[in-house]
Amino acid sequence: MSYDLNDAQPQMAPIGELIPDGTFARVRLTVRPGGVDGATPMDAKLLKASQSSDAKMLDCEFTILEGPHVRRKFWQSFTVAGGKVDEKGQSIGWKISKSTFRAMVDSALGLDPRDESPDAKAKRVLPGLKHLDGIVFAARIMVEPASNPQYRDQNRIANVVLPDEPQHASIMRGEAVPPEPVNAPPRKAASAPAPGWQAPAPAWGAQPQAPSAAPAWGAQAPAPQQPPQHPPAQQPPASPPTAPSGAPATGMPAWLNG
Repeated sequence: MSYDLNDAQPQMAPIGELIPDGTFARVRLTVRPGGVDGATPMDAKLLKASQSSDAKMLDCEFTILEGPHVRRKFWQSFTVAGGKVDEKGQSIGWKISKSTFRAMVDSALGLDPRDESPDAKAKRVLPGLKHLDGIVFAARIMVEPASNPQYRDQNRIANVVLPDEPQHASIMRGEAVPPEPVNAPPRKAASAPAPGWQAPAPAWGAQPQAPSAAPAWGAQAPAPQQPPQHPPAQQPPASPPTAPSGAPATGMPAWLNG
């Protein structure tokens, strides 16, 4: 018996090495439950409590799916309730997170962000935040410098790449796209972390969870090989957001097959 090592994958990057600033990649989001109930029944024990405020957050792990940084991971939390509020008493962190989550859905399903047709709107309705678990979308990754030399710089999402951006189709096909560095300045040491973000837990702290029933709009994700069209054709009115016509009531989200 012998062991043929010729087909072995390249060795993993050193632990702690950052993904280069401005990297474009197709990533998968995995939700890491934090034991705090969310606003919907399916989000029971899903959220994570802030250690410094009344904020509740969605603790997310992102995994790169292709390219030179394949299988690399980074972590980011998004405020979904509490924290600082605006003049109307609404959570500022949630407003930021809500915009990011909508961008993830548009990126994953190839929806033009300007498409306000009934069908597109139905696909943007989430029965629960649990349905974001497993979503695959195009992202630009940044390096956020630490505000204190005692801490390390960290990777986070700079922005979700939308279907009306030139890099989207190539990223979703798994092709290499030249990076566009963000060159973010260090955060001020005296300031609190930006709403919607918290320092991630170590990778070994992740607890795998079984996905819940599929979001109805997840079953209509386009194939990555098809670039988006602008503007998308007007679609016929959809069924109620929680069960558009033709979508299965149960099963895995379509993007989990990506």
